[in-house]
Amino acid sequence: MKLPSLRAVAGASTLTSCNKKITNLAKSGRLEDAIRLFDEMPQRNIVSWNSMISAYAKSGRIGDARRIFDNMPMRNVVSWNTMMAGYAHGGWWNEAAELFHRMGVCDDFSFTLIITIYSKQGKVDAARKIFDKLQEKSPAIWNAMITGYAQNGGTDNARKLFDIMPARDVVSWNAMLAAYTQNGEMNSAVRLFEEMVSRDDVSWNLMIAGFLEVGDMASACNFFEKMPMPNVVSWVTMLSGYAQNGEIEKARETFSKMPERNVVAWNAMVAGYVQNGRIKDAYEVFCRMPARNASSWAAMITGFAQVGKLDEAKRLLDEMPFDSVISQTAMISGYIQSGRLEDAWKMFVQIKCPDTVCWNTMIAGYAQYGKMDDAHSLFRKMKKKDVISWNTMISGYCQIGKMPEAIQMFEEMGQRNAVSWNSIISGLTQNGLYSDALRYFVFMLRDGKRPDESTYASALCSGANLAVLQHGKQLHDLVVKSGRNADVFVGNSLITMYAKCGRVSRAKQVFSEMVNIDSISWNALIAGYALHGYANEALVLFMQMQQSGEVPDEVTLVAVLSACSHAGLIDEGLYIFHSMVVKYNIVPIAEHYSCMVDLLGRSGRLEEAYELVVNMPIEANAGTYGALLGASYIRGNLEIGTFAGEKLLKLEPHKTSNYVLLSNMHAASGRWEEVERIRMLMKERRVEKLPGSSWIEIKGRVHSFSAVNFSHDLIAEICSTLWTLSTQTKTDGHKPDLRYSFLDFG
Repeated sequence: MKLPSLRAVAGASTLTSCNKKITNLAKSGRLEDAIRLFDEMPQRNIVSWNSMISAYAKSGRIGDARRIFDNMPMRNVVSWNTMMAGYAHGGWWNEAAELFHRMGVCDDFSFTLIITIYSKQGKVDAARKIFDKLQEKSPAIWNAMITGYAQNGGTDNARKLFDIMPARDVVSWNAMLAAYTQNGEMNSAVRLFEEMVSRDDVSWNLMIAGFLEVGDMASACNFFEKMPMPNVVSWVTMLSGYAQNGEIEKARETFSKMPERNVVAWNAMVAGYVQNGRIKDAYEVFCRMPARNASSWAAMITGFAQVGKLDEAKRLLDEMPFDSVISQTAMISGYIQSGRLEDAWKMFVQIKCPDTVCWNTMIAGYAQYGKMDDAHSLFRKMKKKDVISWNTMISGYCQIGKMPEAIQMFEEMGQRNAVSWNSIISGLTQNGLYSDALRYFVFMLRDGKRPDESTYASALCSGANLAVLQHGKQLHDLVVKSGRNADVFVGNSLITMYAKCGRVSRAKQVFSEMVNIDSISWNALIAGYALHGYANEALVLFMQMQQSGEVPDEVTLVAVLSACSHAGLIDEGLYIFHSMVVKYNIVPIAEHYSCMVDLLGRSGRLEEAYELVVNMPIEANAGTYGALLGASYIRGNLEIGTFAGEKLLKLEPHKTSNYVLLSNMHAASGRWEEVERIRMLMKERRVEKLPGSSWIEIKGRVHSFSAVNFSHDLIAEICSTLWTLSTQTKTDGHKPDLRYSFLDFG
């Protein structure tokens, strides 16, 4: 047998040493030195190339990693896995999946990685297909599939898989435990924890973190105290839990008791003080740190930026001994919070290799201030967009009412998550496109996504504004099946929906069945009673609200005054209005004055309503003048009506009904010059009179009607019935008010 020469052995030893150096240099942030060493190596083996791929990928330079991969003289399965992992590390999920399907030979790591990648994308069904095709599966593959279900809220599927595993290790138990704790199912987590034959530090830490996540500090402390030997992760988890719960002194006490502290522990203490607004204490801890990493500097820079101390934040950034995209992004965020978009942009363009978070922060800054053209320009230049990038653009367009652009973004994006769907559905709702909002809610269900509290609330709001009871009932059924009916946010939306659909008794039932109620719950039901003329019930509920200890707010008083107005309860309304400051410590706002003007106008006390408006201590809004104009119209008071109408034409220059109402009042008094003036004003301002429309729901079908559309299939029967009703009312002695019917204001 021929032995290798000493020269060959020395060469191999040097090669191994160089490969290790490349890895270590990259880990310590010295990528350029790693590149220089790789370029200067007289010979390289496959490990050298793989190390360089990993170094580039972990530094965010995925393009360079791919260049190295493509130039390799030969590849093994590790090369493919390393490149695939690099894509996954940078969030390039589609590219990673494409690489997997090109691989000739895969190992356990390859399959584990692709299952993880698909799960991260929310493609848990695609992950399961790959899982099911494998004849032999290692525990790592089983664990990856269980974790995939957990990440997508499928704890039931995760448990079914866990129960049929041929062999489980502690990682398997921890994967199932994480499924429960990460989804807030702590009762199931406790039962599983008690079944575990053996537990490690990860098991205990999962339980502690799970209880902290659901806000159960007592149980978290109990597990921490029972833990045989808490490690540094356990201590840091408890420290962070106390800080997030506002118990910063207990966090400091925990920090002082730690048997050992690493940089993560110090960072957690700095972040804890920052979260609780104690920037001076945070800086004192920062200065005492024996060693700092990028997260340390970023936490402190973020702290200064949050309280507006941008000069101190910038000074720290300039003092950093190394470049850190995390810290630079924190500085950009600080500038954005202070409205200094130009400074944020200057910082952004100085960064050599901004990561996805940095890009998203700058885009979100533009979107926050409604600068969607700038946001869009930056978005299009972004090479690697993640779901957050798309969601930010959708939300930005929704915020400024540009729904066609928001919908286009939504349709163009590849992978959508729950936030994507919530953004478009809530955007459509907020911009009055209620039918479209319900349509996209159905699309979401068909896409296999699970609606959350926000989704249901938006859909219910759209159903309420359309007053479509059948859709509302179907949504209610879905809410109950999903288990979201215990959420106060959803419960309040259900109350509003039933109330606006005219089912006040059903709204009251929802209110009575709610486990937790807040002021919004009371307000929604009071407003429902007021809307349908149940003034006495609204006042009784108002008294019950106060007796329960819930303090009425501005919205409550608007609803109560509106109830008094609709029912003509003048004395009650006046008493509540005049006692607002003394009894409820609420200073009346324009909406309260609008209710009082409406109340006085309906009862014929128009002059008092006028005096109330002109003597208001605050600026009257369109609602106040609108109430005064409406009352003047009913009472035929042209002088006060003209006063209110002219104010409205300035406040709402494009609202057609104001022009029509004021013009009709002038026409009824024979003031045709004023009628012509208003007509010309409408033309100058390009105000169009849209045809009136309405809809009604009968047996689950919504029937729409328009003043210029006679296409309904039952239009003949409808007109015949209307003629019969009109004839009957005349026979019974009713005389319609024809003062304004002759005026064609087209």
